[in-house]
Amino acid sequence: MSENYKHWQVNRDNNDIAWLHIDKADSTTNVLSAELLNEFEIILDDLTTTPPRGVAILSNKDSGFVAGADVNEFTQFENEDEALTAIRRGHTIFNKLEQLPCPTVALIHGFCLGGGMELALACKYRVADDDPKTKLGLPEVKLGIHPGFGGTVRSIRAMGAPAAMNFMLSGRNMSARIAKRQRLIHYATPKRHFINAAISIINNPQKIKLQPLPLWIRLASYKHFRPFVAKMITKKVAAKAPRAHYPAPYALLELWVHHYDDRKEMLDQEAQSVAKLIIGRTAQNLIRVFTLQDELKALGRYDDYQPKHVHVIGGGVMGGDIAAWCAFRGFTVTIQDQKKAALANVSKRAYRLYKKRLKIKRLITSAMDRLIPDPKGNGLKRADIVIEAIFEDAKVKQDLFKSIEPIIKPDAILATNTSSIPLDEINIALKQPSRLVGLHFFNPVAMMPLVEIVKSPTTDEDVSKKAAAFTKQLSKLPLPVTSTPGFLVNRVLMPYLMEAMVLANEGVPLTVIDKAATDYGMPMGPIELADTVGLDICLHVAENLSKNMSIEVPEKLKYMVEKGLLGKKSGQGFYLFNKGKPVKEKPGKEYSPPNDLQDRLVLRLLNEAVACLRDNVVETERQADAGIIFGTGFAPFRGGPFNYINYRGQEQLTKMLEKLQSRHGPRFSADEGWLKTGN
Repeated sequence: MSENYKHWQVNRDNNDIAWLHIDKADSTTNVLSAELLNEFEIILDDLTTTPPRGVAILSNKDSGFVAGADVNEFTQFENEDEALTAIRRGHTIFNKLEQLPCPTVALIHGFCLGGGMELALACKYRVADDDPKTKLGLPEVKLGIHPGFGGTVRSIRAMGAPAAMNFMLSGRNMSARIAKRQRLIHYATPKRHFINAAISIINNPQKIKLQPLPLWIRLASYKHFRPFVAKMITKKVAAKAPRAHYPAPYALLELWVHHYDDRKEMLDQEAQSVAKLIIGRTAQNLIRVFTLQDELKALGRYDDYQPKHVHVIGGGVMGGDIAAWCAFRGFTVTIQDQKKAALANVSKRAYRLYKKRLKIKRLITSAMDRLIPDPKGNGLKRADIVIEAIFEDAKVKQDLFKSIEPIIKPDAILATNTSSIPLDEINIALKQPSRLVGLHFFNPVAMMPLVEIVKSPTTDEDVSKKAAAFTKQLSKLPLPVTSTPGFLVNRVLMPYLMEAMVLANEGVPLTVIDKAATDYGMPMGPIELADTVGLDICLHVAENLSKNMSIEVPEKLKYMVEKGLLGKKSGQGFYLFNKGKPVKEKPGKEYSPPNDLQDRLVLRLLNEAVACLRDNVVETERQADAGIIFGTGFAPFRGGPFNYINYRGQEQLTKMLEKLQSRHGPRFSADEGWLKTGN
């Protein structure tokens, strides 16, 4: 096997073991491009002709095994037939791997996702690095499809139907330890033992001895039980992903129910199902969202910047959670607050986070050791990044930065987590205003993927790049925004929330308002969202923005905050909360909602998005779409506000705004930026 391959290194050693190293050219990550797969088929044909003693497949990339298929190729199919041809080619190649007449071992480290996981499943043995960085998954539902290279059949055969269906339908990743427990892999061992493990397996290819699956799991796959099990699963799926918006989970369930008894037929139907899904609008829009995410990640590439120590000032919920997340991601963190009770609460919340995410005692202890309470601010002198997360008051923030500037290192970055105050109102207290940047995290910090990187005209460009790089190192998505009131996310969100409150004041039932939004595709209705964020925070941001925008702050909102009805955190806001859940009363059967209810909510959001682009809050429509999706949860299957605008048409939407303006007043006046949208 002396051929020179572009994406593979093939070595057949003296013991007649073939070592296949995946190493995609011109990429830091392995993805299954058509070219890489073509080479793989040539290699497999050669191995089939002259079988070795065994085959081991491993990656030369530090990032992991294989991160999945090349999603850019998903957007190039002209029709369903083209897609089907490509998918069936993948089937052919993976079947050849599965049918090799010798032991085959996948040696997995780092990311093993999608097509990469399906490749591993086609091997007879799977060994994964027992390291927290190892992530195994079949997340295709997040792209609007389901596994298409035989993963539906092979994962169910390996894990049993209930576990495999949950694995595929959730799109969640597994650690090596959990994957071994779930039978997805056979062995979990440190990466340094990979070579010996592969040699041992190939030299002694014994059948893996597994405990029989429990009877109820085996029964789940029987023909007469599958429809019943699928019906129960469908109810859970529908609560999170309506069929009209996300068809892939339902296609996967139907595939299993109708075809699992015939392996060949199920593989054929799998290919046809994915080919149909992948050219649909939902999949194409979700693939777009995936590429938007990658574009934001690319903004954080600054390899020369490697901060070690983060100092956070402010032990409230936001400051504490930012500090906890930084420590979770491996930074040494000092957290400063004058109140020792606040610091104790930070530690408690951090421990709950680490226990949930890390699970292993030594890893939890290590993370807690990195989070250091620092009431006197001793960490200021050593910190590479200082993040201010105190309450929203420009004067107080000015005084704080003025007091710490002489203490910190000359090259330390100063950052503020302000949610709405322009940086020029804060940096006037600094001798070097160029070192101040905004790092606007969203609540809850551990869940929300976006961080707005706020730049004022005086912010040094290198400081902004370093802030973006730090954000990426936190496994967050950096979005550069200009320092204008509300930045992007809050500015777009606030008119939407205020319109919901206007509707409530008009007597529209709260549940009806929220349902109109969730029917559009929002993950949560605006009333419940406002209660969850906190009505006091909504009021503060709305009042700040009303100074520069045509936002009327509802009197009812002011009254509720005065009375301490702050939403979820106080137990009552618009909704009454019971054990952290809103109590939702259904409207009477005779109630009929306004015909323009959904339009009023959505178009206020779209109109403000257009205004943000006109004001250069972000540079491009794609960045705006990314920020609004990852910052607000805007219906991902629609591909972003501007993608939706371009799909519906600027002319149609501006006419809808004109009608709403005539009925409800000037707050629906179409922004002049509509004239440039889509051009």
